[in-house]
Amino acid sequence: MEETKLTFKRYEKKYLLSREQYEKLFRELQNHIVPDAYHRSTVCSIYYDTDDYELIRRSIEAPVYKEKLRLRSYNVPDENGTVFIELKKKFKGMVYKRRVAMGAKAAMDYLAGRATAPERSQMTKEIDWFLSQNAVKPKVFIACDRSAWVDRDNSELRITFDENLRWRTEDLDLTHGSRGEDLLEEGSVLMEIKIPGTTPLWLAHLLSDQTLFPTSFSKYGTCYKNHILSEYFNGVIVCV
Repeated sequence: MEETKLTFKRYEKKYLLSREQYEKLFRELQNHIVPDAYHRSTVCSIYYDTDDYELIRRSIEAPVYKEKLRLRSYNVPDENGTVFIELKKKFKGMVYKRRVAMGAKAAMDYLAGRATAPERSQMTKEIDWFLSQNAVKPKVFIACDRSAWVDRDNSELRITFDENLRWRTEDLDLTHGSRGEDLLEEGSVLMEIKIPGTTPLWLAHLLSDQTLFPTSFSKYGTCYKNHILSEYFNGVIVCV
């Protein structure tokens, strides 16, 4: 099995597709892509933020630099199942993601301040620093059903399709299942193109021919703007 990657530096371009657009595009993509080593999974994430959602509010303002902390699993783990604590940073369009793996219960206890990290590393030092500077706690759970693909000629080019995006703000524990309320309209598909350099010509031409253009989209940001603001603040706080 492919070794789990813990550090990433890449561009990530996102496209929000209708079911019709997805099916039309995928028919053409099949000539160029093959299943990734981790082809199908339910991606479960818990996003950490302050009580007043400072991190996501700051992110929505589109600063030159932004960062977020999340706890992620691929499929629903048990208490000892592997999860990843991820620090994701974006600077001038480039995404930097670093993560550390540990058991689900150990990770949640560590982030809650109930225990130290099972093993000390440069990554846990970075997480410790982030936690010391930001009074964060679990705020939102978001899950999706993902299929992952790579370019048959360049495994550094990865394309993922996320469907059935869903969210919840209660029972924020990765071991408690992937249920949630719908985040997007039924049939919507989020495509992400992840690549360390420029988009290859064949893919650029394909996207152009189908008049598909990247969009600024964040699962957590969309959840906050479309659901959390109205439900929990009754429209008093206006998102800029």
